Amino acid sequence: QVRLVESGGGLVQAGGSLRLSCAGSGMFFRFTAMGWYRQAPGKNRELVATITTGSSTNYADSVKGRFTISRDNAKNTVYLQMNNLKPEDVAVYYCNKVPPLRDYWGQGAQVTVSS
Repeated sequence: QVRLVESGGGLVQAGGSLRLSCAGSGMFFRFTAMGWYRQAPGKNRELVATITTGSSTNYADSVKGRFTISRDNAKNTVYLQMNNLKPEDVAVYYCNKVPPLRDYWGQGAQVTVSS
C-alpha cells in the first residue's frame, strides 16, 4: 500500500523559510515523477512544483524563484524548500505523483505565513 507522509509545515513570518519533506513507501519511488501541490482556504488544489525521475524541475509562476523542489531517491523522499514566503502561500501542502492519484493523497502539511 502506497503511503506519502508530509512534514515540516509551520508558522513563519513573511519573508521567512520552511522546508517540507515527503516520505514515500510502498511505491517504486525512484521511477516516479513527483509533485508538490497546495490547497488554500476556499480554493482548489493547485500544482506548485514538479520533479521528474531525472530531477528536472518545473514551477508554477507564483513560486518560481522562491521555491525549490528536490528528491533523494535513497531516502524515498521529496523536498520543497520555500524561501521568501508570502501571505498568499498559506495553504495545506501535499505531495503526490504527477499526475496525482486519488488514493495517494496524505494528510498534508499546513503552512501559515503571518504578515
